[in-house]
Amino acid sequence: MLLSFDVVPEAISEHDDWHTHEHLPERLSIPGFLRGTRWVALRGAPRYLVLYEVEELATLTSPAYLERLNNPSAWTASMMPHYRGMSRGFCLVTGSLGLGIGHVSLLFRFKPESGSVASLRRWLLRDVLSELPAKPGIGSIHLLEGAVPPEMTNEQRIRGADAGVDWALLLTGYREAALADSLRNLAGPLEQHGGTSVVDSMFRIDYSLARVEINA
Repeated sequence: MLLSFDVVPEAISEHDDWHTHEHLPERLSIPGFLRGTRWVALRGAPRYLVLYEVEELATLTSPAYLERLNNPSAWTASMMPHYRGMSRGFCLVTGSLGLGIGHVSLLFRFKPESGSVASLRRWLLRDVLSELPAKPGIGSIHLLEGAVPPEMTNEQRIRGADAGVDWALLLTGYREAALADSLRNLAGPLEQHGGTSVVDSMFRIDYSLARVEINA
């Protein structure tokens, strides 16, 4: 699950406390959730990127997850009105190369041009992604494709309707300059090979929590 959003400036401090000490532990206690990671923008917008890794796509439509979304805690309910411009997508990982999570990330969000889905995916997986994880400064790269539209829940009703996610390309690494170089090399070719409405942002990791830590 990929989320990107802003929070009104006066609520940022409380949001980060709530997200760290209540929201992520709550989500990672739901069966099938593996890791939640919050990133903060270094360049571009919006301010936040949150990535949840799950065992399978069905985790995100499970009764256990929907029960939490439809019965938010008092603190969650008080935070939802402070969100702005939420995009939220349930995605298939159609390509994943490299290892680990670097402390900086580069996110491309885009939409495949009509009729170019197969050729764009093939170009990315065969000609682009396979070479990137071996480059100094880069650790891992993932191609995400929106698969299941999230249904309306009480949490979403409080903050307002979410926008969806089409495709996303997430690179993580340990040198900001290496990701900036990838940005220069990928932005134009993405559009040339059928990616439309390309938006890029760079983030630093802010907090990450794994299911195994909750269990421990």
